[in-house]
Amino acid sequence: MMKAGGFEVVNGALDHMMQTHHEPINWDYSSVGFPGAAPSSNNSLVPAVKPMIMTENRCVNLERNELSEWVENITKQLIDDLPDTTMVQSCQDNNNNVPVAASFLGELIRPRKTARRSNYFDGGDHQDLQWSNINQITNVCHENGANRSGLSRLDEQGLSLITLLLECAVAISVDNLGEAHRMLLELTQMASPYGPSCAERVVAYFAKAMSSRVINSWLGICSPLINHKSVHCAFQVFNNVSPFIKFAHFTSNQAILEAFHRRDRVHIIDLDIMQGLQWPALFHILATRLEGPPHLRMTGMGTSIDILLETGKQLSNFAKRLGLSFEFHPIAKKFGEVNTSMLQLRHGETLAVHWLQHSMYDATGPDWKTMRLLEEISPRIITLVEQEICHGGSFLDRFVGSLHYYSTMFDSLGAYMASDDPGRHRVEQCLLYREINNILAIGGPARSGEEKLRQWRDELCNSFGQVGMSSNSMAQAQLILNMFPPAHGYSLVQGDGTLMLGWKDTSLFTASAWTSHHASA
Repeated sequence: MMKAGGFEVVNGALDHMMQTHHEPINWDYSSVGFPGAAPSSNNSLVPAVKPMIMTENRCVNLERNELSEWVENITKQLIDDLPDTTMVQSCQDNNNNVPVAASFLGELIRPRKTARRSNYFDGGDHQDLQWSNINQITNVCHENGANRSGLSRLDEQGLSLITLLLECAVAISVDNLGEAHRMLLELTQMASPYGPSCAERVVAYFAKAMSSRVINSWLGICSPLINHKSVHCAFQVFNNVSPFIKFAHFTSNQAILEAFHRRDRVHIIDLDIMQGLQWPALFHILATRLEGPPHLRMTGMGTSIDILLETGKQLSNFAKRLGLSFEFHPIAKKFGEVNTSMLQLRHGETLAVHWLQHSMYDATGPDWKTMRLLEEISPRIITLVEQEICHGGSFLDRFVGSLHYYSTMFDSLGAYMASDDPGRHRVEQCLLYREINNILAIGGPARSGEEKLRQWRDELCNSFGQVGMSSNSMAQAQLILNMFPPAHGYSLVQGDGTLMLGWKDTSLFTASAWTSHHASA
């Protein structure tokens, strides 16, 4: 265990996240890294962090994964055509060039329209699309890529698939659903989610999501049912094969631990607790801290009361084994749909709010209501882990941002996992596709009636004070990355009080912490 400034940091606890979980609910305490309730002699959960063991053939795919580079090259080509170079350079310096490019994409590749008769509608006059601009862009990027590392190895089929996908996105953006439907039929026949290349797999899932959007546009808004057990099981697999979830859990736990220093009564509100996999490590440290364990209350929020009750039962059993005084309060509602009375806040408690954002479904409700409630409850600490992806703006904005983001995510998985790996397919199908579908087919102001915030950090800074992520949090994140060989391309950046974890040069998740100006001292 590391100690600095009176705060204790788990380092050995990282191993507990690496075990394979097959059941989404039932816990085996040994499988999460805790052999029993009694603390070990050195106050660490296991003696040392062990590097993740990878089979030799997993890195064979590393040099073939250039999809995200090619998508980024398209973005750069679009940016190069913009007149305001000062603004573009500023955004590039902050590694946020994708939303800028997305906002101008509609103008750069806006199709010219000519009247035609569509077979997909009831005889109405509709407009054909001419794709000269987008073809010019992809041709230029392809030619330039011939002399750049990686891009020259992107096969012609993947290039054609991505180009057709871009054309389809523009058709959807101008409501030419007949033309979009024609291209989607072609895409679904050409691309498979089991394909050998990341390009083919990404196109298959994007085409499926865009097909849902076209169908929804014809028939009305559709919100698909969520199989929470399959989602949670895939979430566990994702946690085992990549550092992103571990990064979110341990950096947030460290910030909460520091906020709870010398506090006897503490309360954590988890805005989407799922199975609560994050909390055993924090429980263990709270139970063994030098000043003694606090009384801990936890409010777990989610959409399924059955899963919440089971999660509460497992957490309660674990806390009991540690000798930690613990209460669990389930709320089967979204945070933006409740009021302060439902949260059962108590005087004298130190309050923490944790929010690990994802795009699988709307976990919190309207953003403005979520922000208002956060201001009302005045937590001592808010831990926020954001995806570096835009949920607001037009369809074309969201499409371009999503294509760049998920191309990178697919590349990071494909870099060391075989194309026929069942774990990889489970993550792509149950998690990443669900997020893509939610962003493109379900979300958006035209469908939800709500304009989503582009970045929560920008909003929180107006009402809350930022708490810089400490050196201990940086140490936690670095320990996590040490579990993965450097060749896998994961990158960690600390700046402006945040920690950003990404793959190669693209930031994917950002952890930050905030405090209310009215929180009790």
